[in-house]
Amino acid sequence: MRTATIERKTKETDIALTLCLDGGAVEIDTGVGFFDHMLNSFATHGGFGLSVRVKGDLHVDEHHTVEDTGIVLGQAFMQALGDKGSIDRFGSFYVPMDEALAFAAVDVSGRPFLVFDAQFPQARCGGYDCAMTVEFMRALAVNAGVTLHLKSLYGDNSHHITEALYKAAAHALRLAVRQNDSGKPLSTKGVL
Repeated sequence: MRTATIERKTKETDIALTLCLDGGAVEIDTGVGFFDHMLNSFATHGGFGLSVRVKGDLHVDEHHTVEDTGIVLGQAFMQALGDKGSIDRFGSFYVPMDEALAFAAVDVSGRPFLVFDAQFPQARCGGYDCAMTVEFMRALAVNAGVTLHLKSLYGDNSHHITEALYKAAAHALRLAVRQNDSGKPLSTKGVL
């Protein structure tokens, strides 16, 4: 099983996270209800086993909790993928969520980059600032070493737009980390 467990403690957050790329239980507790919902959706739609426990400085706001969780999840992806041999490397996916439509494309390349194009008509979803979506995705992409493109094509409801983005990213990553029988990285360089 391709699994990673990472613990990270700073003055702002205390995070314990376990990721299994090949499935498993999903247990999320970040202290931010909507973010828990997004991570649950991410794990479920990615087919990932994911356990996340975060104690963050929520008396300030949710910024450190969300961004630092993205950092640790990205590090877990990097660790669980190892040398990235025998994976499909690329994945892309559209997710409709009622009136909203989101698209994600990913390259597990070792070259971290994020392109993010989304507008949120409502600034908040419960206790979650929708502007944190780009911060989470950037932290995930940079620390996982992946190129991630995310786009909301349209939508009127920030909940639907945000959830479609998380689900699209999850499905794209699921396709990209899928194992094949090649026995080698999908690269003309021979390494990723």
